[in-house]
Parts: sequence; C-alpha cells; structure tokens
Amino acid sequence: MSKAEPQLISLSAEVPHSLAGNRLDQIAAQLFTEYSRARLQEWIKQGKLTLDGQHCRPRDTAEAGAVLLLEVEPEPVENWTAQEMPLQVVYEDADLLVINKPADLVVHPAAGHRQGTLVNGLLHYCPTLESVPRAGIVHRLDKDTTGLLVVAKNLRSHNGLVQQLQARTISRQYQAVVQGVMTAGGTVSEPLGRHPVNRIKRAVVRNGQEAVTNYRVLKRFRAHTHIQVNLETGRTHQIRVHMAHLKYPIVGDPLYNSRLQVPSASSELLKQVLLDFRRQALHAWKLSLMHPLSGKECNWESTLPSDFETLLKSLRDDRQVIES
Repeated sequence: MSKAEPQLISLSAEVPHSLAGNRLDQIAAQLFTEYSRARLQEWIKQGKLTLDGQHCRPRDTAEAGAVLLLEVEPEPVENWTAQEMPLQVVYEDADLLVINKPADLVVHPAAGHRQGTLVNGLLHYCPTLESVPRAGIVHRLDKDTTGLLVVAKNLRSHNGLVQQLQARTISRQYQAVVQGVMTAGGTVSEPLGRHPVNRIKRAVVRNGQEAVTNYRVLKRFRAHTHIQVNLETGRTHQIRVHMAHLKYPIVGDPLYNSRLQVPSASSELLKQVLLDFRRQALHAWKLSLMHPLSGKECNWESTLPSDFETLLKSLRDDRQVIES
C-alpha cells in the first residue's frame, strides 16, 4: 500500500471571557479537548500552537478575544515497519478500527518480535497510524488471547479513547475456561506487579497497581468452568494472574498453569483436546464504548474461535457421557 499523506491538523479558537487570564496550556486544553494537555504543551513549545500569531510559553496568560491557532503535521511516533498481513476488520470509520485478533499474534513490536506483529500489519493497512501513539492501539491483548481490539486512527480519537479507559467507561468482556469447578462468580480486587523472581510474569503484590476483575459462571463441567470476565482495569496478564490467584487457572495457559487437569474416566478425545490446547483459553468477545467523535454508543461482538468451541464441546460431551 502506498504511503498516505500526513494528517495536517489546522484548528483555531477564540479565548472566551470565562477562560481569560488563565495559562495558555490550560486554555488550549479547554478549547481543543480532543488532545491531551501534555501534547498541547509540546506544540506550544514547538511554536505549532500560537497566540495571535505569536510564539508563547505554556505558562503565558491569554486575554479574552485572543486567537489560538494550531497547525501541526504529526511526526511518526515510532520507527516501526509496515508489513502486509491479513487483518480481520470488524468495523472501520474515519476515526476507529476494530480488529478481531487471532491467536499467535503479538500486538506490539519488541525485542525478538520486530516483524509480524499486529502493529506492522496496521501500519500497512492504514499508513497514517504512524503519527498516532502506539499506532493507535490503546489497549492490548496477549499474544495468544483472541478477540476484539480497538484502534484509534487519529490523535483526536486516540485521546478520546484514552480518556474513556481512564474513566473506566469502556466495557471489555471476555470468555474463558478455567480448571476447577467454581461455585459462584465474584470480584477479584488484588494489586498486580512484576513477579519477584520470574521477570516475564506478573503476580499479586502488596504495592502493585490496582487491578479489579469481575467474573461470573456460564457453565460448569466435571473439572472445569466456562466463565465470563469483565475488566474494570487493564493490567498486563490481569485475568490470567487473578484466576491463577483464585486457584482456577485458565486452561492451556503456559505461564500461569503448569498442571494439566484431566477429569477421571475422561474419553480419549477430551484428553487429546486438553493436551493439544496450548494457549490460554481466553477470548475478548464483547467491546462497548462511546464513539470518541460522535458520542454514539458502539457495541461489537466476536464469535468464539474454533479451538475454543472444540474445547467447550468436548467438555459438554464428557459431562453428558458421565451423567447418562
């Protein structure tokens, strides 16, 4: 795909009497609400946001009637490479993309994964994302977690989505299969941080970041439970760590579930399905948010991937055979 022209931002606004006498960066944040104050401060310092045509400092004050003019061509945020790959686009408009992510796909380039990530594919599909922080991705899914992920296509929608995440108004619902039979749903509110020994893992730690996970039972099997999970916060590995903390680790999780549990007297088919399920049985199936530009409520759903469906069917069949 050919490289797109940069997104030129050109906006102007007059300082109202209600904001007169305030700092320029404070006024700008009130008048250009689609951008963060930190970003506006940088543009003021760079001379890209002027006051009555004059370069100013963020702390300078402005009088009523003065005109703020913003003219900026965003620079590429990261030196990431565009790469053609198939993407399952669930929804797209001028401001948003919603992707249904498959398993075995890393979201962001990092050491050892500079190519073949979702970001590489997004930059090929929509080259202007190079000017949006983290290529527009405001929340992430682990490599082997499947399902819905929203992408901001420009700075205005990016800022709007980040604000919704901070306000916890974006709803993200997951389905998972865990080992063990849960008696009821509940809420896990345990802080998360780096594991004290294994640096690639997360763990419940006393001085970690706040993390809140709500879950409810969808179906119980002989030795497993199908659950729905709603996130209030979005910490790294949050669902996986919280479920393991409850002693209900997610089936197939290579990092937090080292013990394969096969129900006694299981069929050879179920044993094989459980042995072959080598990723966490976790799927982001519902996503709800307010459109950052139109304000309209948006809702998307994603059907369970085939391996997840096969797992559930095998567990159902196993229970029916034992009960019959």
